[in-house]
Amino acid sequence: MIKLIGAGSRPGRGERVLDTFWTLPNLITILRFLGVPLFVWFIARDSYGPAFVTLVIIGSTDWVDGYLARRLDQVSRTGKWLDPVADRLALIIVAIVFVVDQIAPSWLVWTIVIPDLILIANSLILFGGSPNLPVSNIGKIRTALLLIGAPMLLLQRVPGFGYEWLIIVGNIVLATGCAGHIAAFAGYMRASWRKYRLQNAVPVRTPHAS
Repeated sequence: MIKLIGAGSRPGRGERVLDTFWTLPNLITILRFLGVPLFVWFIARDSYGPAFVTLVIIGSTDWVDGYLARRLDQVSRTGKWLDPVADRLALIIVAIVFVVDQIAPSWLVWTIVIPDLILIANSLILFGGSPNLPVSNIGKIRTALLLIGAPMLLLQRVPGFGYEWLIIVGNIVLATGCAGHIAAFAGYMRASWRKYRLQNAVPVRTPHAS
């Protein structure tokens, strides 16, 4: 999984960061997030098959846009904050829908929503917006686990796939992902406070010899 996280990187080349919004990875990120209301609509109609396919597409394109950004040398300043924000909002919405529809237990919402609300408040108080922190490996693994476990639980609702093991394995993967979510939350909190202290540190003046 660690190899997949950095897939697309070109060894020996420095990362160029673009100022433009109009890159293929950013467009994929936007299209991925637009799949979230479609997913909600399918769930509201009890169309679990199409909802499962939509959720799988949302999860798989989360990896694709990052890969293309590195592979095509299209890493952008917008993409650096747009991708994690889209991921976070998608996870919150999917978690709420899962609990409301009784696909997953209520702890799924609390372990995802509460840390994210704290992070948002912390960022607004310290930086007035996004702190522009790099996404950690544990954060990426966390996202992957949540986007694997959630479809497994949803697949159990699809006619012909009502297997008990899907519920068991899906809950185990989700619980592991939620534990990673808490760990990633703690890491981002430490990193944000470290960055805040560095930005507001008073430079020490060394006395000049007379």
